[in-house]
Amino acid sequence: MVKHIVMFKLKEKSPENMEHAVSTLRGLDGEIETLRFLEVGVDFKKSERSYDIVLTTHFDHQEGLAAYTVHPSHLPVIDTMRELCSSSVVVDYITE
Repeated sequence: MVKHIVMFKLKEKSPENMEHAVSTLRGLDGEIETLRFLEVGVDFKKSERSYDIVLTTHFDHQEGLAAYTVHPSHLPVIDTMRELCSSSVVVDYITE
C-alpha cells in the first residue's frame, strides 16, 4: 500500500477558508478510481508549529498515486489549495 499525506497551512485562517479547504479535499472521495481511502483532519492545538489541515490518502501501488496526481478531478483541488494556502508539505511512503 502507498500512503500520500499532505499538510496545509492556510494563508488566512478564517472559518470560511477552513470550510472551503476541507470541503474541497473531501470532495475527492469517490471521484478517483485508484483512491482507496481518504481522510481530512483539522488541527486542534493551533501551535506555532502546527499545520491547519492534513489529507491522508491510500493507494494500492505507486501507479495508483501517479494516476491520482494527474486525474481531472484532482487538478482543480490543487488549484484551490494553492490559492488558500501559504505552504504545504507532503510525504509518500510504502507500507505492508
